[in-house]
Amino acid sequence: MSDYIWYASYGSNLLEERFLCYICGGQPKGAIKRYNGCVDKSLPIKKKGIEVPYRLYFAKKAKIWNGGGVAFIHHEKDASQQTLARIYLIKKAQFLDVVMQENALTSRPLIDFEQIIDKGKQVLDKAGWYDLLLHLGEEEGAPIFTFTTRGLFQPYTPPHESYLSTIIRGIKESHQWTDQAISNYLIQKEGIISNYSDAELSELIRKSI
Repeated sequence: MSDYIWYASYGSNLLEERFLCYICGGQPKGAIKRYNGCVDKSLPIKKKGIEVPYRLYFAKKAKIWNGGGVAFIHHEKDASQQTLARIYLIKKAQFLDVVMQENALTSRPLIDFEQIIDKGKQVLDKAGWYDLLLHLGEEEGAPIFTFTTRGLFQPYTPPHESYLSTIIRGIKESHQWTDQAISNYLIQKEGIISNYSDAELSELIRKSI
């Protein structure tokens, strides 16, 4: 198996500038935390936008994003759902460091990539919110992995404008969707619906460049 895997993001890491804070270190725009980055700070070899058949929602209250909700996907596939994602081709060791930073762990987690491919998932004991690794298939001969929670966080929580704007910028960058298409995509998501009006979301999208 190659030393490289695809990491798939469906949240703020859709925006490359934000994701590179996990690779190179730094503080994402709109967030209040600085990350150390990976031991190996080499940049992703490739990146591309994809869609995955999992349901997107927003929950919890993330201090680093001004107390707003953050993105999760349901851990079971749903063919009726298509969540926008972006995949980055990075080294396995870098993925371990990304998972470690995302879960605020003090050391790299033990991840059996072959087991995840075989079973489709792996639970990370004693991890933070993103304690379930998922295998999403392959691209160009390399496996695609992401992470979410093993359960379902409720109540749904509206994301702060700083976080949602980061996602919007990431969608524009990776999928080149129109403002209206992005609005139609986001407005029905749990955590956004009933918390953002059409006008509020449209204005945030317009300003997110």
